[in-house]
Amino acid sequence: MSITDIASGVALWRQVADGIERGIADGRFVAGEKLPGEVEIAETYRVNRHTVRRALAALAERGLVRAERGSGTYVEAPRLAYPLRSRTRFSEIVGAGGREPRGQLIEASEEIASRELARELGLRTGAPLVRIEALRLADRTPICIGTHWLSAERFSDAGRVYAGARSMTKLLAHYGVRDYRRASTRITAGIVDATDAARLDVALGRPVLVVDSTDIDADGRPLMTKRVRFAAERVQFLVEN
Repeated sequence: MSITDIASGVALWRQVADGIERGIADGRFVAGEKLPGEVEIAETYRVNRHTVRRALAALAERGLVRAERGSGTYVEAPRLAYPLRSRTRFSEIVGAGGREPRGQLIEASEEIASRELARELGLRTGAPLVRIEALRLADRTPICIGTHWLSAERFSDAGRVYAGARSMTKLLAHYGVRDYRRASTRITAGIVDATDAARLDVALGRPVLVVDSTDIDADGRPLMTKRVRFAAERVQFLVEN
């Protein structure tokens, strides 16, 4: 960037942001790659580090980069095309996009079925449930956080099984469920709360896409119901008939 460019009247942070965005567009910075440090960027554009931070913050708000605490700033991958179909499998969807699916158990606990959860799972109100909170990633990028509820009688010790399997499909297979399908799906928009923002590594107040769904087995028996919060800037839902 020349001195003339810097004096052109365009805000300095915008010039820095535009320059980095061009680098992403033309392949100089590829998805998953760590950007140069703040000092190096500041020297390249002849600006101070405060200007660099503002530029990176603007790019992060647009979903182009992601800052990792204590590590640096990385180029975000393109939005993940995420089909919503009768058989929706996170691992298959991520793998089909050439990325590595990963699952991470956040917490497993016991819970009593509310009237709504009991209705979704075909159980009596007050029945014992297993609640599993899990983070799902594509490569190293957090995509969604899911809260899953299953019958504790049918899926006893499901939390421990998920901790080892790191996949809901593998968890169900452990209990003899080889195939299952989506019975219902509801999608709403929301704003990320502080807890999910930290886990998804997004700024507080960013949008999330909330998917409430229930899965059933081959005999039509409910298996689990779940609420999954997707980082809206990282996915593109494709509704398939």
